[in-house]
Amino acid sequence: MTSRYMLRGGIHGRERLRLIARALGATTGNLFDRLGIDLGMRCLDVGCGGGDVALDLARRVGPSGWVLGVDIDDAKLELARHEASAAGLANVEYRNADVLAGALDERFDAVYARFLLSHLADPAGATRMLVGAARPQGIVAVEDIDYRASFASPESRAHDRYRDIYMGTARARDGDPTIGPRLPSLLAAAGCVDVGVHIVQPAALDPAGAGADVKLAIPLTLENIADAAVAEGVAERDELEALAGELHRLAADPATLLSFPRIVQAWGRSPA
Repeated sequence: MTSRYMLRGGIHGRERLRLIARALGATTGNLFDRLGIDLGMRCLDVGCGGGDVALDLARRVGPSGWVLGVDIDDAKLELARHEASAAGLANVEYRNADVLAGALDERFDAVYARFLLSHLADPAGATRMLVGAARPQGIVAVEDIDYRASFASPESRAHDRYRDIYMGTARARDGDPTIGPRLPSLLAAAGCVDVGVHIVQPAALDPAGAGADVKLAIPLTLENIADAAVAEGVAERDELEALAGELHRLAADPATLLSFPRIVQAWGRSPA
């Protein structure tokens, strides 16, 4: 169930996660609305990274609720603690814990993970661990990618090469960059009932405002996987640097539409 995580950790990785949290704030917020995440609930955010989603959950559940964010990147967790303190939120806690190894005794009203399963060699086993962290009839929700659907318009060789590099690096690190459509069946196989699914795909033309976050996610992701891509022999450093420059140019071009990969949201309830 371990991961040879291909994205940069620490402060550099944190800034990319902050941008992605802004780009996906509305779509993940809509998911939480659909699931009925509300005041007084106890929530678990697995693979919380810099803690952006955990903070959103803490605001939703209010002082009578509690949120635990877990990750294995100490640098990101320390930044998350400072940001929670600055936000005045005392109902969120961050821990270095490997939930997928059964490191927690608590059970939660809602268990959530975004962009976690696509990095794991055993996503089915990991899904069982997520379901096991929920109380009986608790909510389990996951979001993950299908990179085949990432696109640029007009079509771009640079973007297509970036997509190939991402998918090749993920597979070389034992991940699955097209796992999104499998999420409902993974939840069902782990014992969830009332399984549901929804698909979102943010895209943007405008290189300013909210559109900037969507478009910049592409070159920043390439820069954050560059070390892994080189280590796995998927691409050479010179190519990656030139490609990042071209993707930044596309992100700044108001005539170029860039998209996230297709994102599948799936949810269910743990067995009674």
